[in-house]
Amino acid sequence: MKILIVEDDDRIAQLEKDYLEIHGFETTIICDGSQVVTEVTRKRYDLILLDLMLPNCSGYDICRQIRDKIDIPILMVTAKSEGSDIIRGLGLGADDYITKPFDPSQLVARVRSHLKRYERLTAKHRELPGEREEVEQIQIQDVVIEPQTWKVRKGEKEIKLPNREFELLRFLAENPNIVFSKEQLFEKIWGYEYVSDAATVSVHINRLREKIEDDARNPQIIETVWGAGYRLNL
Repeated sequence: MKILIVEDDDRIAQLEKDYLEIHGFETTIICDGSQVVTEVTRKRYDLILLDLMLPNCSGYDICRQIRDKIDIPILMVTAKSEGSDIIRGLGLGADDYITKPFDPSQLVARVRSHLKRYERLTAKHRELPGEREEVEQIQIQDVVIEPQTWKVRKGEKEIKLPNREFELLRFLAENPNIVFSKEQLFEKIWGYEYVSDAATVSVHINRLREKIEDDARNPQIIETVWGAGYRLNL
């Protein structure tokens, strides 16, 4: 597994590199933000550790540009602990975050967790039709979900969803009219627990609404049940 470390602090970059390589990962370090998008489109990586405060190009801009090109787990490593900064990063497509200073063993565990889950998702994507029993499509109003092909359409337009968003939408669509708490959704989709679960789920729900709802401010498909969680209305 190849990990791209994007970090301009040599000490932190080397710490990440050492711990990851001890646990069997290959690593590459980039300290200049302007080089990242070219690097990930030129070479194959399995996960990106992305610092937010970088010279020449911020981690936010990098995250946005990468998400427009490839689907890869992005783990933000940031000294910013404010909720608004974290939510902004998640909203641009990051999968998770860890704040500095961090326990290196926790960083390795988080990397492994994301890689394992991403492998499971892409393995499902690679399965051929007929290898698993699955409905051909799920329709909610004018939104059509095709679990076998991992495609989503709204009307005649195909909607591009990263793996995490697709899995969240698919889970809700396969369990319609049931209220799920943020904690339940986090455990089901992300598969582990940590302090940012509520923010992570909320951000991904908002991103889905922007793509599938006619009016994201007045959602009709994915409804918020105040004090309880979310429900997909079929």
